[in-house]
Amino acid sequence: MEKQRNFKKLVWATARTCGYATGQLRRVASAPGKVLIAGGYLLLERPNPGLVLTTGSRFYAIIKPLYEEIKDESWAWVWIDVKVTSPQLSREAMEKSNPFVEYAVQYAVAAAKATFSDESGKETLRRLLLKGLDVTILGCNDFYSYRNQIVAHGLPLTPETLVSLPPFSPITFNLGLANGKAAEDNTCKPEVAKTGLGSSAAMTTAVIASVLHYLGVVKLSVSCKDLEAEKLSADLDVIHAVAQTAHCIAQGKVGSGFDVSAAVYGSQHYVRFSPEILAVAQEDVKGMTLQEVMACILKSKWDHENAHFSLPPLMTLILGEPGTGGSSTPSMVGAVNKWKRSNPQSSLELWKRLAEANSRLEAQLKILSKFAEEQWEAYNMVLSRVPGAGGFDAVFAITLGESARSNVSQAWTSLGVLPMLVREDAQGVRLESVDPREKENDLSSAISSVRLE
Repeated sequence: MEKQRNFKKLVWATARTCGYATGQLRRVASAPGKVLIAGGYLLLERPNPGLVLTTGSRFYAIIKPLYEEIKDESWAWVWIDVKVTSPQLSREAMEKSNPFVEYAVQYAVAAAKATFSDESGKETLRRLLLKGLDVTILGCNDFYSYRNQIVAHGLPLTPETLVSLPPFSPITFNLGLANGKAAEDNTCKPEVAKTGLGSSAAMTTAVIASVLHYLGVVKLSVSCKDLEAEKLSADLDVIHAVAQTAHCIAQGKVGSGFDVSAAVYGSQHYVRFSPEILAVAQEDVKGMTLQEVMACILKSKWDHENAHFSLPPLMTLILGEPGTGGSSTPSMVGAVNKWKRSNPQSSLELWKRLAEANSRLEAQLKILSKFAEEQWEAYNMVLSRVPGAGGFDAVFAITLGESARSNVSQAWTSLGVLPMLVREDAQGVRLESVDPREKENDLSSAISSVRLE
């Protein structure tokens, strides 16, 4: 199937400044990062669940028309112009297109075309698309590792040092490593230096949400209270279906999907969808256009579970970066699956014990929530683990109150672990009222700003 048939040009631009127009129609959507606190590896297989917390660290997608007016000759176009800007990437990095962004735009536009059946809706969509799409993508610093630069500048591994970095700082890379290739110490790291918060899922979801909202397919709001629960749920289901499809195609396989589901719906108890749902998108179906493929995907009955989940009262999430550069989850999953094939009986027994332990953890957290309501004064707990696939991704701890959080931060610093600024935020994808670069930085620091180059 020819995936780019709907596009005249997909232009990647580098913007080293933060200038932007304010007079044009502009929509901003954001999606959160995630922390898988239970269910790592197990949730790859149904019906094993996972417990996922989402964070206040978000990816933002800002969309506006590429052209102010529709060009006379554009009525004859069958493709559209798309410009993608990522101010955090260097010019060299921007020369390589990002498949997650490309498929996010393509599948969102295809879903829009599959949605509108009346002539009025089709005409409105056509006029919007003929003006082109100008997409700017920004990711919070927490998604990326700046540890090497901090150490190189002789600065302490403290939250205050991270606060001193400019918002949306330039992205750093694991030099000399191809994506997912093992380093000399036999560890698997991604090309971009990350912290393991699910940047590709959050970015894909934010881009798709912004495009679908801009094109009128869904209606998001800055406040969930502004929309009817049933309508909001239906719109989130549309975003979820498109985001799961684009994300799986971009990464070349059907993963568990928990990171995309968390980016859409927020913190949750998650059970994966059946991979067969995306078979129509994975295979080149003879005679089917991308629009027809998305029509099938949107009509499919998704069988995932995403029940609401949240931490008990006073429990706070804190993450720390123990190494540098993060880990390549696909490579680590491949290694674990290889071990499972070589040890079928022992792996089955281990998986069973882990599933039982995860179920007990979820049950205990629910008991604590109820206990906090009934006996507040006696309420107390702390938890610490390695999330998700492990490796060099950030470790996490859950503490009771800010005092305990501060104590953990100080202890981690003394052990060479960089305490991050990440905090839990249970909300999934949402509309933003302003460009994130227009917000005032409400964080203070005793250290002057540091330029990391």
